[in-house]
Amino acid sequence: MQRILGKEANRASKNIAAERLRLVLMHDRLDLTPQMMDSLRSDILKVIADYLEIDESGMEIALQRSNNSIALVANIPVVKMKRLPASAG
Repeated sequence: MQRILGKEANRASKNIAAERLRLVLMHDRLDLTPQMMDSLRSDILKVIADYLEIDESGMEIALQRSNNSIALVANIPVVKMKRLPASAG
């Protein structure tokens, strides 16, 4: 049993490492520094914080390449919607 689970864990680690390398290479091609990605993440959080309570620890932001384009993909776990003040609506 441990051999099977060990192989699965190794495959998962290998896939995670390959994905991280792919993202690093994509960021390099875009000339997007880690600081710029951090700023982007922070700005997205600021914008949605007025409307949603989110689980920041589960938030993932990545760039995905498809054909000749690159897309910003955000997976943001929503805890709950915030009520807006009556004057805002």
